[in-house]
Amino acid sequence: MTWNIPNSLSFMRLVAAPMVAVMFLYFERPYADWFALCLFLVASITDWFDGYLARAWGQETKMGAMIDPIADKAMVVIALMVIVGYSGSHWTPWLVLPATVILFREVFVSGLREFLGDVAGTLKVTKLAKWKTATQMVAIAFLFGQGVFEHYLGMSVLGMDQQIVDSIMTGETEDLLGLRWKFEGMVWTGRIGLVLLWIAAALTAVTGFDYFMKARPHLKD
Repeated sequence: MTWNIPNSLSFMRLVAAPMVAVMFLYFERPYADWFALCLFLVASITDWFDGYLARAWGQETKMGAMIDPIADKAMVVIALMVIVGYSGSHWTPWLVLPATVILFREVFVSGLREFLGDVAGTLKVTKLAKWKTATQMVAIAFLFGQGVFEHYLGMSVLGMDQQIVDSIMTGETEDLLGLRWKFEGMVWTGRIGLVLLWIAAALTAVTGFDYFMKARPHLKD
């Protein structure tokens, strides 16, 4: 095994994946959301850097080729699990379906690769699959951001009379606590994240079907 910088970045991303969930076990929200968001963003950036550096420095290895896709899948799967599990938003039902499509595809393609064994190399990562992964990462980052805004808003209105909250939101009362921008931040990060997640789910379904069609000749008796 070769422990060069690209491989080390991939391994760090693999270790960071479960840490996203651990943040919610040991920290109160919204701090857990902040830590998870920062950890996820750093890990997502290393996803680009490890591949770029490996190609630029001629350090592409079998170990890196193995760890990189596993780390990507682990980050996405665990992050989606956390978002769906901890979401208190009315958008939760709309999160479940695209998350299910993404999780099903990852399990299906991984199982397909394992079954094909030595000929799994025929299922090479396509450009569309790379766009799929990038869209997933951006969507998840926005959804973590939505959790940050949601809990800061909740902390600001805690113990406040609903009529006062309504008057602040309508502009009748001065917004000293920044309720409106926190609310707008929560709404728009949630909407953007949800739309991107549905786009990612569509790309996931297309790439999953593409892999299945490529594997069909090897599945015949």
